[in-house]
Amino acid sequence: MRFATYEHRDRQHVAVIGDDDTLHPLPGVRSLTGLLAAGGGLAGLLEAGAATLDTPAGPDVSEVRLLAPLQPPTVRDFVTFEEHVEGVRRSVDGSAGVPERWYAAPTFYFTNPYAVYGPGDGIPVPPGSSVLDFELEVAAVIGGEGRDLTPEQARDHIVGYTVLNDWSARDLQSAEMQVGLGPCKGKDTATTLGPCLVTADELENHRDQDGFLRLALTAEINGEVVGRDLLSNMSWTFEEMTAYASRGTVVRPGDVLGSGTCGNGGCLAELWGVRGRQDPPPLHPGDTVTLTVEGIGSLSNTVVPGPEPVPVPTARLRSRKRP
Repeated sequence: MRFATYEHRDRQHVAVIGDDDTLHPLPGVRSLTGLLAAGGGLAGLLEAGAATLDTPAGPDVSEVRLLAPLQPPTVRDFVTFEEHVEGVRRSVDGSAGVPERWYAAPTFYFTNPYAVYGPGDGIPVPPGSSVLDFELEVAAVIGGEGRDLTPEQARDHIVGYTVLNDWSARDLQSAEMQVGLGPCKGKDTATTLGPCLVTADELENHRDQDGFLRLALTAEINGEVVGRDLLSNMSWTFEEMTAYASRGTVVRPGDVLGSGTCGNGGCLAELWGVRGRQDPPPLHPGDTVTLTVEGIGSLSNTVVPGPEPVPVPTARLRSRKRP
């Protein structure tokens, strides 16, 4: 099933998308995150959706404003594509190859859950940045709480998938990561999710013999294709990523786990690293980025001007006196 969150006549709804793109609203449900938190996992979500399909249909998808499918409590973004690491590392800090440590575990960082945008939303240029980039990813959504999960157990905790665009201010990212932390402000302004949540069972027929989802990925800027890859080129499965995320802590309903950016043009920085120049150029207001994932859908957003940065002083050197 496909679940969407949308706005219609100044009200927010959660609905199942029918085969004819009509929306079947879930009575009394205003938040997909809340529905997941109520429990039941994938089976509960499918049961709620099936009951809705027996009721009269609402508006068509084309008649509403789609929102992000959910507002996640946390967003963990992984980096699981070796080709992406090679290209971006060369672009961001001039280093060649892939750090040996990358191969040891599926590394991730926490990004900003308060900066989640939906399909069609304008994406503001981050304050102080002039090198904006997109990043094509797929996100798994957690449907049940778990701690210290095995990959086999983790499969039952993944309720579905959506498209994720991890917007990145490469100039801010390069500067702040010299401190040995981050990315922080370089990734803080926007993450787009959508256009819908596709339940995990819908994509099982795309799973290969090694457990990876073989989905075609395409990135376009202003209608021109700049990247193509397969999701199955990631080096860890979503179940393995979920198990690692739950190690020593918990994953909870609504948590989002990004695959990391795909290779072969999944972002501009990778292309810059490979080509040795900023070709295509950084994104500017008016540019429209469209990301398409087989079996899930397309996610389009246009860049808009952002605010000027609020001034913050540089560090003051202190005397280090002691009482």
